[in-house]
Amino acid sequence: MQPLSHTDTATVGAAIDACTRALRRARVHFGHGTDNARDEAAELVFAVARIPHELGQDAYGRPLKASQRARIAALLARRIGERLPLPYLTRRAFFAGMELYVDERVLVPRSPIAELALTRFAPWIEARRVRRILDIGTGSGAIALACAQAFPRAYVDAADISPAALTVCRRNVRKLRLEGRVRTLRSDHFSAVPPCRYDIIVSNPPYVGRAEMRRLPREYRHEPVLGLASGPDGLDSVRAILRDARRFLTSRGILVVEVGNTEDVLLRALPRMPFIWPDIAMGGGGVFLLRAEDLET
Repeated sequence: MQPLSHTDTATVGAAIDACTRALRRARVHFGHGTDNARDEAAELVFAVARIPHELGQDAYGRPLKASQRARIAALLARRIGERLPLPYLTRRAFFAGMELYVDERVLVPRSPIAELALTRFAPWIEARRVRRILDIGTGSGAIALACAQAFPRAYVDAADISPAALTVCRRNVRKLRLEGRVRTLRSDHFSAVPPCRYDIIVSNPPYVGRAEMRRLPREYRHEPVLGLASGPDGLDSVRAILRDARRFLTSRGILVVEVGNTEDVLLRALPRMPFIWPDIAMGGGGVFLLRAEDLET
């Protein structure tokens, strides 16, 4: 990678332009919070300079210190050379309006479930009735915390099989001061979930099949395999959730699960299941919803 010059990074705007050009030339893969070089460059520069994104172009004329220019160049070199997702370099990600801490112990949060949480899963549940929520495979805690923010009268259990991931989750719980309503649980799916009923069970589980795992861009190989791989067809975790979710839902409860591009595999495997596929205005998809009654066996 050609090193950045002082002129390239003299101001915030100049640094963003230079990083954008470098990212485009390198043909890195986007998909961890941004989908293009310009947005990724802006996040890199704003993170290093500690500038709130709300300032937007009003911040472009700001000069950068020598230490900031050096830091931008160093992170850009790692982003390109190692193909590290940018949030692992900046140690931050944004989800449902929240800024979260992330590192290599968890997936970078990017689920379209964020939009459903912001709209309080309307019209499929009455928000005023929601008292208990369970997030299976919580990772950084992004979905659990988004639900806690959306339902201020609800208690949320954030479950994950990985102790390392739960350490990150607890850090974000403290960061958002939600210790009183968000509890972490080490659990393999429902194995250690207490015997209670939830109004909402939500999950962004692993759903990448064996063949697709081999084709993933290098950026994804820095993420925990435990959070991605799920058997030959990608449905091992989803099947476990579908098998046991009804026992933990209230009679009017809902199950919300992201399956991404494994949606077609799921529909072929379970053609009679009455999945609801909410429209996601902000992009993305592959999220299904089932009512408790749909899971009756």
